[in-house]
Amino acid sequence: MASQSPILPLAMTLGEPAGIGPDIALAVWMARTKLHIPPFYLIGDAAFLTSRARRLGYTVPIVETAPAEATRLFPNALPVVPIGFPIDDRPGDPSQSTVQAVVGSIDRAVEDVFEGRAAAIVTCPISKNVLYGGGFAFPGHTEYLAELALRRTGEKRHPVMMLAGPDLLVVPVTIHIPLAEVASALTQDMIVETGRIVGNALKAQFGIPRPRLAIAGLNPHAGEGGTIGREDEEIVRPAVEALRSEGFEVAGPLPADTMFHSRARSTYDAALCMYHDQALIPAKTLGFDDAVNVTLGLPFIRTSPDHGTAFELVGSGKALPDSLIAALKLAAKMAARSTQ
Repeated sequence: MASQSPILPLAMTLGEPAGIGPDIALAVWMARTKLHIPPFYLIGDAAFLTSRARRLGYTVPIVETAPAEATRLFPNALPVVPIGFPIDDRPGDPSQSTVQAVVGSIDRAVEDVFEGRAAAIVTCPISKNVLYGGGFAFPGHTEYLAELALRRTGEKRHPVMMLAGPDLLVVPVTIHIPLAEVASALTQDMIVETGRIVGNALKAQFGIPRPRLAIAGLNPHAGEGGTIGREDEEIVRPAVEALRSEGFEVAGPLPADTMFHSRARSTYDAALCMYHDQALIPAKTLGFDDAVNVTLGLPFIRTSPDHGTAFELVGSGKALPDSLIAALKLAAKMAARSTQ
């Protein structure tokens, strides 16, 4: 009987060192047995993590290692793949001196998944303002990951942000742009490409053989037949029809104010919304502590807790690890389905 291959670990990025990412990573490792946490390694600095654990009063053995040893070591110690940049432990006091470490941790995680050393990436929260001050030229995590994928494969990707909670999977078609610019930015092709990526990901990585998509209208009452704006008739509806022509099961455009109660949610597997708050308000209302940010459309799996750095909680032991736990478990499930 052939021996089974070792389970590939998840690569966890450092995130903002002055934020709660290190705190909740340490807390998650301590709960590894009770909560059945999949094996992961943290890309960072062992001395910094030892200092943070001591500050929190946590007993966490920390071992520097290579990814290949992480799964074996994980039951007894937190595996740390060194990033090569020392980090001072300054809770709640971010410094641009850590930018190289933060970006380098992301770079290493992407390299590891492409080289087959990690099954997926789980990213801890970053502080974009700190990165911008250090010369980081991308709007955020997602755009930088897409750039790294482009450099590696030569293929431009369309990353799609999904918020995945226990009761709702939801995707904003436009994301971090002013509300006043949404109508002019929205296109039929954008909706179709987003719907296609979501539908295919639901099949390949979420185990849904025939996914059902619900697409929200842009305007109140989905435009009321064109009397409250023409965008739903001229942009959203043709996109819905195009997706149907490709074989996807799609409903829409639907009034957003009636899409998210429990009976409505039972009629679809994922909802596409036209702008940031239209998607994230229901997502965070239904699953504030345990929703996961998932990036679809990349050639690797990436999940992240759906919260920020919470500088005011660093070092207090009060930061909840729930979303990071959910991000790890979802990344492991998605990776397992992708290899089937």
